[in-house]
Amino acid sequence: MTEFLKMHGLGNDFIVLDARDPANAVPATISAQAAQRLADRHFGIGCDQILVIRPSSEADIFMEILNSDGSQASACGNGTRCVADYIMQGKAETVSIATAAGILRARRDAKTGHIAVDMGPAHLGWQDVPLATAMDTMAVDLGPPAPVPAICHSIGNPHAVLFVDDAEALDVAHIGPILEHHPLFPDRANISFVHQLGANRFRMRVWERGGGLTLACGSGASAVGVAAFRAGLSGRVNEIVMDGGMVVIDWQDDGTPSGRVVMQGPVAYVCRGRLADELSFAVKAS
Repeated sequence: MTEFLKMHGLGNDFIVLDARDPANAVPATISAQAAQRLADRHFGIGCDQILVIRPSSEADIFMEILNSDGSQASACGNGTRCVADYIMQGKAETVSIATAAGILRARRDAKTGHIAVDMGPAHLGWQDVPLATAMDTMAVDLGPPAPVPAICHSIGNPHAVLFVDDAEALDVAHIGPILEHHPLFPDRANISFVHQLGANRFRMRVWERGGGLTLACGSGASAVGVAAFRAGLSGRVNEIVMDGGMVVIDWQDDGTPSGRVVMQGPVAYVCRGRLADELSFAVKAS
């Protein structure tokens, strides 16, 4: 028997598998094929990412992240908020979550009830993104079909942010995958198209690496907040409006160029359930 939880952060949806209980029958490794089957919206449960909660010796838990194409991800801001809320319910107001990108710390905001996650520093060097060639990360020329040069940095995973006149007018489903696989990104990249709505407020549409066109991306929103300040378009605290809703990004000045990126936003529960025998077998067989 394998139990699952379905959650979302602003429409960025997740299957959560808690592997800490041996009775829940979550294998030590989930294959790309099994992840694709679970994430399929017609033949599986359907999700943008699969989040597997495992024990950790260095934090409260370890969170494994699988994209809908079965590839591994290092960071997932909306997913971190969801898992943090699940872990903290009725037990604590803070939690530490180990990921492939490092340890993330989350807390519940007393006023809003939303979850704030310290996403860690923004890595600004070309080798940190990484890019295939040394260049200025403030003006990365991706050529056609990119409408403008990108601002690139890493928020635990690679991001390219493009400030355009109207993000709504772009065919993100066409441009996104081309730029995700651009030769300048040896590890591929998350691609965000952004226009400014007002002072410290931005509209963002995102193509997620390994996930495609999604309603929201927490690490992407974090990257946009960092890029807006780097470009001189805003202060350090910004509202990022995505298709699924809004998060607040605070790129805190800690005295270093990288700072600390704190993202705050809501989470939601959809359902709890058990995998049918066929799906459960596919996961265990992986």
